[in-house]
Amino acid sequence: MAISAKERKLSRLGSGKGGGSFGARGGHRPPPPAGARRRLFAAFFAFLCAGAVVFGGVHAIGASFRPVLMTAWPSATLNALSSERRVQQAGGDGAGTVLPSVQIRHAVALPDHVLLILRDGSLLPATAQFECLYSVANSTQLRHAPLLVATLPDGPSLVHCPAGPSGVAVSLSLTQSPPVTPLPWDQLVYTALLDSRDNSTVLFAKGMNLRPGRLGVPSRYECVFGRDLSKPKFVVTSPVISAAQETFRCVTPARVRRYLRMTADGSNNRNSDGKPMLVSIRTKGRGSSTLPSIAEPEPLPRPNRHRRTRHRQQKAHSMCVCTMLRNQARFLREWISYHSHIGVQRWFIYDNNSDDDIEQVLNTMDPSAYNVTRHLWPWMKSQEAGFAHCALRARESCEWVGFIDIDEFLHFPGNQTLQYVLQNYSSKPRIGELRTSCHSFGTSGRTKIPKKGVTTAYTCRLAAPERHKSIVRPDALNPSLINVVHHFHLKEGIKYANVGQGVMLINHYKYQVWEVFKDKFSGRVATYVADWQDEENVGSRDRAPGLGTKPVEPEDWPSRFCEVYDTGLKDFVHKEFTDPQTGNLPW
Repeated sequence: MAISAKERKLSRLGSGKGGGSFGARGGHRPPPPAGARRRLFAAFFAFLCAGAVVFGGVHAIGASFRPVLMTAWPSATLNALSSERRVQQAGGDGAGTVLPSVQIRHAVALPDHVLLILRDGSLLPATAQFECLYSVANSTQLRHAPLLVATLPDGPSLVHCPAGPSGVAVSLSLTQSPPVTPLPWDQLVYTALLDSRDNSTVLFAKGMNLRPGRLGVPSRYECVFGRDLSKPKFVVTSPVISAAQETFRCVTPARVRRYLRMTADGSNNRNSDGKPMLVSIRTKGRGSSTLPSIAEPEPLPRPNRHRRTRHRQQKAHSMCVCTMLRNQARFLREWISYHSHIGVQRWFIYDNNSDDDIEQVLNTMDPSAYNVTRHLWPWMKSQEAGFAHCALRARESCEWVGFIDIDEFLHFPGNQTLQYVLQNYSSKPRIGELRTSCHSFGTSGRTKIPKKGVTTAYTCRLAAPERHKSIVRPDALNPSLINVVHHFHLKEGIKYANVGQGVMLINHYKYQVWEVFKDKFSGRVATYVADWQDEENVGSRDRAPGLGTKPVEPEDWPSRFCEVYDTGLKDFVHKEFTDPQTGNLPW
């Protein structure tokens, strides 16, 4: 076998006088001959080819090969990660599982419970399948079943947990999110809207204690934007344009607009570290302070430029309705069906923590016939802010918006129609609000909840109207969005009109059977209206005359508030809605 020159040189260097080899003297073995190295290479190549054949064969028979990543996580967590989709789709028992999509964005401490706001897209199992967790100081963990879960397909999910010890961080058993310390509900910027018409941001906040129905001094405040409001070097400030009640409007800085445009494509106002852009209110001067905030600026619908006519913008709906409710699902079908029949085209329902299956009622109503949007509004004592929020959301699609409660029904005793009334005033651009009187109906001798609805059951009322409610043009509202008891302040030069009682009025079924009426004692949604159990403003018209502050049924409750029998709306409902075959009403 031929030997290379290099090998011959190494052989000569390794030869010694005594015949000993280089390897023996230096402790090294001689290099393997060339033939051995070739055989070793051939064996290694054969091993690689055999491995390719084996793994290729495994894939060919239907079992694909996947590498395994070893981890220090508990196996139970890994099992939960892999089964998340199956649990969500099958609705199976999710007890003990961890769902990575469920992430806690914010926590708010309300008087009687803790509100957890989850990131959009968080799909939750039934409330019996997970728990609220409370991390106390001694490293122990309290566990309680959630009180209520509310979800919407295009928004965050809300979990209402029982109130825990003060200052204790809260989490959920099915999330990997770290526990979150709740912020106080009464010192909080809780939501915000971006208004592209004037490049402003509208904030809704508790804690500034501005007087009802009056403008505050904007120069006392400034808006603060940033992903970490506790670091002054990393925030952007802007001047406040208006301040009134719980509503603040400020300039949206150009930097913030650019940032939000960049993150708008994925509808995700978050940076790589997961922190969203927040906005808050800060007082100026000595001892200035910034309110805690969970408000992520949300864009309003943009103006529809394609529908603008020669004189004014043609909107999608001539008449819409905004309402705020809690546990009124039993009356919802009648209220929507009736108002749809008389000409209402769009409903904005602000759900203030209902737990009476309102979602099921709405799901049974044909969406092609009833254009209803349910908006979760968990904030206490915030009806005025909710109506301002709704007015902004309805502005681009609604010519007129009525602000009425679920127990209030528009009625036309003179046989006019809603369309006739609206058309009459739509031609008068300086009229921005229609005020209509409210007649309050009593129990009309009833002691049980009527099965056929309120419009045909309660027919006896007080003789004089108690107050008025309003239908407004959203475009005519004062930018401050001040509103008190369902009517708004208007822009300068815009006026309101009183609609005669013979043309249009509201039947307010305020004093229903005691089982329904007593729920009003649990709390009023209006910011500046005291709850009826509070010893405050006892003589207010918002209270039941002569009832006081105790939720105890008077013996003569069925006969109270009955001065005039009025069957006008009852007769109209029977005429328009009764099935001639069965005699039944559609609700």
